[in-house]
Amino acid sequence: MNGQWFGRYTGTTSGSITLNIDDLGTCFQGIAYSINDDNAVPQTAVGFKTTDKGNTFALETTSLWAIHPKNRNRVNWGEVKDLFPDFIPAAKVTANGQWDDQSLHIEWRTDAGQIGSCELPRSQAEKPSTLAADKADWTDFKRYVSGLKRSRHLFRGQEAPLRLRSGFHRTGRADLVRFVDEDIHALHRRLSVRTRHVFNLQNADENGAFFNLVQHHGYPTPLLDWTYSPYVAAFFAYRKISRKESDPNKRVRIFMLDQRWRTEIRQFMFAERAFPHFSIGEFIAIENERSVPQQSVSAVTNVDDIETYIQTKEAGFGHRFLTAFDLPATERELVFDELAYMGVTAGSLFPGLDGACEELREQNFR
Repeated sequence: MNGQWFGRYTGTTSGSITLNIDDLGTCFQGIAYSINDDNAVPQTAVGFKTTDKGNTFALETTSLWAIHPKNRNRVNWGEVKDLFPDFIPAAKVTANGQWDDQSLHIEWRTDAGQIGSCELPRSQAEKPSTLAADKADWTDFKRYVSGLKRSRHLFRGQEAPLRLRSGFHRTGRADLVRFVDEDIHALHRRLSVRTRHVFNLQNADENGAFFNLVQHHGYPTPLLDWTYSPYVAAFFAYRKISRKESDPNKRVRIFMLDQRWRTEIRQFMFAERAFPHFSIGEFIAIENERSVPQQSVSAVTNVDDIETYIQTKEAGFGHRFLTAFDLPATERELVFDELAYMGVTAGSLFPGLDGACEELREQNFR
């Protein structure tokens, strides 16, 4: 049952619902967000925990919050009651349901008399990408990007044509409230003795900078790295491909995101917001020497299946935000030789001993 489940619910009210569920080993724990179609009804968040990992469950919870309509934060009911004077909030929810590999069914009732139910499909994030990418060779790609307006697009390189997905979600986890309250709290406490700067996690820039720092040192986060440079993206797409790759069907992928996304879609710089979001941030490069040479930009998201989420937004706006190029993996040596002439190397992108050694290994052990 762990992962992200998203869909519609009906009952006393109707709207969209998102469940973010973690596997705790002996049971499941998570948080549900219900976003009502009726703006006169407050949006709510409900924390829950099952008694075991069975395919059927029954539970009761008093972990209920309202979602503030302005900042989308979880808050106690008292902070929003003046905005909804005629609404009677619940103090307890009882729920039961069942799940399998394809779907999750839940029915619930509150002590205030509200009822609801939903049938949610499993996320497609682990499925093959359905994005119609342009198949191009390295020469075609260079020709195309040379005609683009500078800084109009962001780029991301991946060694395979997989769906966009954050490192956090690839681990199978989904509950970002637990991640922030437990993981980030422990990381901040542990790392503050090792960094010259003590990060203020209540500040959006510093919070993003801290997430960036731990991600670049191997910790899974809900960030996704992007760059202003299509050539830096190409470096990361080909970086782990073997020089001897001979499969003509194997391809790397370079994503391109139109920056209209940042102006047309509401952006949030904290991952654990209630509403689904995929937001672009440029955070302060505190104690992170890699950020500047990589021309780095970070996406902050609470969405597991980013590709489907963006496609849904594209349908509503009537134009594409996300495109992709699939390039032959067999061109790896050509691409790296040309990138080296441009100054895009491991040594330039990863300041320090590791980057220098990786660059010289590339140069001397061909």
